[in-house]
Amino acid sequence: MQNRHFEKISIETKLKRTHIAAVASLLAEGATVPFIARYRKEATGSMEDVSVIIVRDRLEQLEKLDLRRDVILRSLDERELLTSELKDKISNAGTLASLEDIYLPFRPKRRTRATKAREKGLEPLARRILLQKGDDPFLYALQYLDSEKGVETLEDAVSGARDIIAEELAHNAEIRDSMRRFYWETGSYSCRVIPGKEEEGSKFRNYFEWNESVRSAPSHRILAMRRGEEKKILALKVSVSLEKALDIVLSNACLDRDTPEGVLISEAALDGFRRLLAPSMETETRLKSKEEADDEAIRVFTSNLRELLLAPPLGPKSVLAIDPGFRTGCKVVCLNSHGSVQRNTTIFPFMSESKKSEALRTVIGLIEEFEPEYIAVGNGTAGRETEAFLGEGDLPEDVRVIPVNESGASVYSASEVAREEFPDFDITVRGAISIGRRLQDPLAELVKIDPKSIGVGQYQHDVDTRKLQKALDDTVESCVNSVGVDLNTASPQLLSYVSGLTERVSRNIIHWSEENGSFPSRQQLLEVSGLGRVAFEQSAGFLRIRNGQNPLDASGVHPESYSVVERMAGSNGLTVTELMRSEDVRRSIELKDYVDGTTGLPTLRDIMKELDKPGRDPRESFRVFSFADVHDIKDLEEGMILPGIVTNVTNFGAFIDVGVHQDGLVHISQMADRYVKNPANIVSAGEKLVVRVLEVDVKRDRISLSMTGIDSK
Repeated sequence: MQNRHFEKISIETKLKRTHIAAVASLLAEGATVPFIARYRKEATGSMEDVSVIIVRDRLEQLEKLDLRRDVILRSLDERELLTSELKDKISNAGTLASLEDIYLPFRPKRRTRATKAREKGLEPLARRILLQKGDDPFLYALQYLDSEKGVETLEDAVSGARDIIAEELAHNAEIRDSMRRFYWETGSYSCRVIPGKEEEGSKFRNYFEWNESVRSAPSHRILAMRRGEEKKILALKVSVSLEKALDIVLSNACLDRDTPEGVLISEAALDGFRRLLAPSMETETRLKSKEEADDEAIRVFTSNLRELLLAPPLGPKSVLAIDPGFRTGCKVVCLNSHGSVQRNTTIFPFMSESKKSEALRTVIGLIEEFEPEYIAVGNGTAGRETEAFLGEGDLPEDVRVIPVNESGASVYSASEVAREEFPDFDITVRGAISIGRRLQDPLAELVKIDPKSIGVGQYQHDVDTRKLQKALDDTVESCVNSVGVDLNTASPQLLSYVSGLTERVSRNIIHWSEENGSFPSRQQLLEVSGLGRVAFEQSAGFLRIRNGQNPLDASGVHPESYSVVERMAGSNGLTVTELMRSEDVRRSIELKDYVDGTTGLPTLRDIMKELDKPGRDPRESFRVFSFADVHDIKDLEEGMILPGIVTNVTNFGAFIDVGVHQDGLVHISQMADRYVKNPANIVSAGEKLVVRVLEVDVKRDRISLSMTGIDSK
């Protein structure tokens, strides 16, 4: 069966069947997506991780389809309903919907109007009517009268036959398939406010009287309307043309509408559509629309998350971190270049002038003692005020104040992870530590937080939870492995996202290093409890050991390829270290000379890139950012040109933090002097840019911004 799946996926994705088969085989052997994409390029045709994920997920879908197919076949066989023709139809069904359509007439079900009519012996009458011989059904219905079965009148007989015809038409696989396409291609959402809910549902005002094509409705509007419906504010339905829908139903019956039988079949078709088919099709259409809306919302979320995780790190530099607060004070921690806490205290710069002066003396004293190069200030409550306070002080010119996005820091502070990491500090101090470490290395710190708490999603609480979690895990895993992880400094949370490592094995790695000291080489990983050959193969290439026994351990070269590098070095009379230092020698190497049965040109090219810049960090270099001298929404005026940071990208635009405690919106129409289809093609989460203030609504806390018309200012 899998061979057929490979062919189907190949047609859908335009990927080669042999490469799809290779991915399937590797996955079955326990290989991870990052490992397959990075170290098995010869087998997969250099398939990127996104393509590997597509193949993996599609294989899972088709396997679930096969499982359902088997259940249906067994059910029909056990009830002695399985004919060779029916078996062929079921075996050839390519989608779950078509499979269920074929099975629908045979599905065990509750007693319907049609089953009751069959129990009364009226099925032969229904069959006679469907033959459309041109006779009056009420004449030949006489022979089906049976008072003992409850068929006392001609109307009883004809009505029962009509119920049977209605259900058969509604359950016909061809009709359902055509109707399904009709609903998707022509259906429209009709959204209305429930009378009396106008005030309570004011946030859904845009949808009080709303009509939109199902197929073209954007993700955020679909999810918004569904949320309003769930809160019992909005009434939502899918509508189609009744006349055209009936044409679809009746075209299958080869109907002559001018005959008495044709009239009766038309009545049955109308009843079957309204009572059975329309509700079913509306449910299916809404479900498909929701699934596509979920997929788009998840795509937006994962795209934003990737940008935040791969944000430029400050690197191993000492930092003074502040978690701002008005009444409870600002929590201050001093972190060394490795993120270890050297000192923590609390200052109260917003209580009185004397407290403000005392706070400033404390900060200056900490700077003199610990010599931080940067001050990280959380961008939440009192963030801008804290920046202003620091700006008023006589701080050393070489100490830069940097605003840091603190979304999710409070979630981390109260988590079991934070309690294990800092058992001697309270929640507020842990928050300050997290803010400082986010500046040093966003990826290493953000992996400790549930991605859903980072605040870069679009209706993330309304989408399929399992699908969202899977996509987020894939994204975090991809980011962690693309950057690589320092084996001797990483947290267990960061290690757990490394290809092939579980949470338990990650903790065992930390335990090994606590007992034995730093890992001197990748080979020592095999001494860790629970880390066998398979886990080593999957993880080793993504783990870095700086200044270890083997210089290649600091690179992305996999240990399985060390012998290739050693051959290259030996052929040129050099050691591996000397080869890594000699660019001229590396350029003179003919890669084709080192191709063998396991190592091809894709891997050799990757090896040479690693030898050029061993263990290089793919993230961009850190750039200092500071807001303009505005602190409150009331400080903004139309036409102002301000620096800002993208906090979230949606389908309708991007939210920008300009430093006034309220993000502004750059609508998609204001992102460029041309048509923009997707805001993600223009900006990304965490990006620093310049915007122009279009409009400020202080009462509603709304700021409209533009990315156009700035150069001319």
